[in-house]
Amino acid sequence: MENFFKELSQNILSKIYNTEDLMLNFWGEDSHFARFNQSKVRQNGFVSDATLSITLISKQRTCSTSFSLSKNSMIDLSMAINHLEKLREDIKFLPEDPFIVYPAEGQSSSSSKVGQLLPIDKVVDVISPSIKDVDLAGIWASGNIFVGYANSKGLFHWFSTDSFSFDYSLVTESERMVKDTFAGTDFELDKYNIFMNNSINQLEMLYKDSVKLNPGDYRTYIAPAGVSDLLGMFSWNGLSEGAIRRGQSAFLKMRNDKATLSPCFTLNEDFSTGLTPMFNDEGELAVKNLPLINDGILKNTLINSRTAQEYEISSNYASSYEGLRSPVMRTGDMNENEITERIDQGVFLNNLHYLNWSDNVGGRITGMTRYACFWVENGKIVAPIENMRFDDTIYNIFGKNLEAVSDQSRFIPDTGTYSSRSFGGTECPGILLNSFSLTL
Repeated sequence: MENFFKELSQNILSKIYNTEDLMLNFWGEDSHFARFNQSKVRQNGFVSDATLSITLISKQRTCSTSFSLSKNSMIDLSMAINHLEKLREDIKFLPEDPFIVYPAEGQSSSSSKVGQLLPIDKVVDVISPSIKDVDLAGIWASGNIFVGYANSKGLFHWFSTDSFSFDYSLVTESERMVKDTFAGTDFELDKYNIFMNNSINQLEMLYKDSVKLNPGDYRTYIAPAGVSDLLGMFSWNGLSEGAIRRGQSAFLKMRNDKATLSPCFTLNEDFSTGLTPMFNDEGELAVKNLPLINDGILKNTLINSRTAQEYEISSNYASSYEGLRSPVMRTGDMNENEITERIDQGVFLNNLHYLNWSDNVGGRITGMTRYACFWVENGKIVAPIENMRFDDTIYNIFGKNLEAVSDQSRFIPDTGTYSSRSFGGTECPGILLNSFSLTL
């Protein structure tokens, strides 16, 4: 697909006028999907898709459109030229934009990662034996995903990777659930069987009578999947420089009042994992590792070039929405085998659900405990807990109440498929809090 996009982009860019600039974004996938319900395959199919976005810039105005491609060069070039002509008509009626990000020259890049994926005709036979005695609902997704960029200044970027994910829930007769995701670029059967057996062991615990907790503050361990959900909130009016400048960010206290988090907490934007493209929609290459919060101190925010122009600061080439693209949280020294002992009496949370800001500027997050969450007594898991709402601040969770961070991290993939399969995910450990607020 790289050569297809390169040829298509060159042909489109040859049609522009000397008063115009053009940016082309290209993305898509060749993916196998299988949907399971009650551990049986209910749907099994393949998606081959590609989309092109054209952004026209002329006389301080900008206009864009996107459309699906047929992957036939002649047909797609004809469609693209028709869309470009339409943009030329539309742009005349638009106001000038003072913060346009113009295409720039620079160093082109190309990265293609080939993984060891299960052959499509082997998927069901390989993954089914481990789940034959449980009720599983989930989605298997596997294949190649890709993204490309080209502009009228001659810059070209390409990124593609093979990946797989099995995003599933195991369900009891009373509809209690264990949720998890097995994912990567190289499928290994032994690792899959161990991973699934761990989920099944947790499922067995859900057959015990549940404990109803009273609202209050509890000693709590949050597993990597839950930590990933909390870190995901940093992408929404969080570490965005634009949100901070508009007074809408949860990190205003760190910027304006010099508030700090726990010295146990370090978060970087780290592209060295190789699972996410380093270039953004404007074709700008980010640095490989950007420190965001180190030892509890705010070091950098996410700044795109539009925000940089508006506030006359330097860009670090963040995404258009100034969200995390490849977050990695540093591990700690808490032995994973000693987690329940370290809790002693309290709550073990695997998953969180329905997160939102309850007080964005105050850094307060609300959500629900969900799936395999347990009550711990005398250092042992004794029973599942009924679902509870939590409401607490990042300044407590990653700040004064953060007691320890586990010594092992997990990659929690982004399994979104809204326009195509998503890249990357979050690399993070679990965290132990000496207090976490469960409200109802």
